[in-house]
Amino acid sequence: MQTTLQQRINAFVQLGQVFHALGNNLPWPGFDCGLTEEEYQSAQEVILTQPSYNGWFTVDNTRMALRNWSISLQEDNLNNWLSHYSLDHVKPQTTAIICAGNIPMVGFHDILCVLISGNKALIKLSSDDARLIPLALYLLMKWEPAMKEQIQWAEGKLENFDRIIATGSDNTSRYFHAYFDKYPNIIRQSRTSVAILDGTESEEELNALGHDIFDYFGLGCRNVCKVYLPEGYDLNRIIAALLPFQEVSKHNKYANNYDYNKAVWLLNQEDLLENGFMLFKQDKSLVAPTASLFYEFYTDQKQLLEMLNSQEQHIQCIVGHGHIPYGQAQCPGLRDYADNVDVMSFLLS
Repeated sequence: MQTTLQQRINAFVQLGQVFHALGNNLPWPGFDCGLTEEEYQSAQEVILTQPSYNGWFTVDNTRMALRNWSISLQEDNLNNWLSHYSLDHVKPQTTAIICAGNIPMVGFHDILCVLISGNKALIKLSSDDARLIPLALYLLMKWEPAMKEQIQWAEGKLENFDRIIATGSDNTSRYFHAYFDKYPNIIRQSRTSVAILDGTESEEELNALGHDIFDYFGLGCRNVCKVYLPEGYDLNRIIAALLPFQEVSKHNKYANNYDYNKAVWLLNQEDLLENGFMLFKQDKSLVAPTASLFYEFYTDQKQLLEMLNSQEQHIQCIVGHGHIPYGQAQCPGLRDYADNVDVMSFLLS
């Protein structure tokens, strides 16, 4: 028996409430959360053991992802989002989803779109993020057993689907196109994000920029790894504002990237600035390696925006005055679709 839209909304709202408790490391909220104390502690254990499966998925980063999702899964936010679409007469089809694994639960938005629209999901997880999403879907099926009919897991070759959403690198996207262009598809490739400073930023805004740079160790497509500065801007303002984030240097994988990139650039006699946990390099490239930040000076912001518009297929978002507020790059809303492709409209078309 197919679930109603309201039943699906209710299940995701309850999931959001559990995410809130887990994301804030709260004690078991009681039976009202839909879990026994033992089940709740089992979910906590999944979070606590994440670093054993993926060193980048620290407990703090996993909880941050859950907190962000708990906001999106509030009932008002879900209803506001869904009010833009007509979900009355959906004929269920199967959408294959190939998930990325660069940050915790990065593929969950696609899964949410497919399930809440009443369609079926054939899910191929990334080996880098193979535990959090199954936990979330297990909880949904526990509370709304009929949703089991909507969820399949793909092992090996993808078969028996009507549409596909695939996320990967520039390299894998070429393979995705070769294999899947005969199906209606959304195929994503690598993107990055940039910040445009105009020189009037407060110290609080510059500190918030640190979240755009360092959240999830800068591994997400919404993380800023390139900043554009007005001619004559004192880069030391940014270097000083980022000091509160020096804890990242204690993470082994991050520190290894920092040491490696520093060694390579010093061998190549590149001009660098550093503060002990971040490398600053003047470079025209959009994508900086992990543990580094590229910067470039501009004289005309209008010309800069025209240049960035010409590169829009490589840019996920822009942070700055008149764009995404500082500190909010990794807090997307439900209508902030990856690559600006409306997944719900795709599913309903």
